[in-house]
Amino acid sequence: MDWNTFFEPIALSIQISIAASIAVFFIALAASWRMARARFAGKSLVETLLLLPLVLPPTVVGLILLVLLGRRSWIGQAYEALFGGPIIFTWGAAAIAAVVVAFPLAYRAMKTGFESVDGDLEDSARAMGATEWQVFRYISVPLAGRALTSAYILGFCRGLGEFGATLMIAGNIPGKTQTIPTAIYVAADGGGMTMAWAWSGAILLLSFLMLLLSNRVVREPD
Repeated sequence: MDWNTFFEPIALSIQISIAASIAVFFIALAASWRMARARFAGKSLVETLLLLPLVLPPTVVGLILLVLLGRRSWIGQAYEALFGGPIIFTWGAAAIAAVVVAFPLAYRAMKTGFESVDGDLEDSARAMGATEWQVFRYISVPLAGRALTSAYILGFCRGLGEFGATLMIAGNIPGKTQTIPTAIYVAADGGGMTMAWAWSGAILLLSFLMLLLSNRVVREPD
């Protein structure tokens, strides 16, 4: 077994998952806190749109991202003008794909956590002169902490296993955009079952450890 070939997709997948999960955490944190507290017309429609990537086929998500970020789009053209190259078929494109598919999972877990926070505690803090930022930082986030931690871990695992959208906008370039799922697909398709099973074992181990950590966080007693 070529160990360099084996570890390249693993290292890249972990790198992409860390970057994507951090972005997902802060985006979902802001969206879930606002949606858990807000009351407005059309809230159900907005929430449906936020959760839509959770049920869409990843290839459809990838196609939409390809259109939005491609060289013919204004986003793609602006990125190319700033950085001298297209965003698609890059490490960044793989991270964006992971962010989009992982967001709904993290958002839903965080929103459940914020909804479980006693609103009377938040109202009491406001009555004592606390600003919304202080209520969020010192009451809402600490009390929903386990849900937020679990959401981060679930988002990391979802990004780690992303395949369809990644393949659509980042491709499968060894050493550049080849993640564990795409490496498994190519290896199995080419008859390299030893490498396919080795990568499958690696992603199974990583996912198992992250989910085990998530369960321990959720079930840990006060």
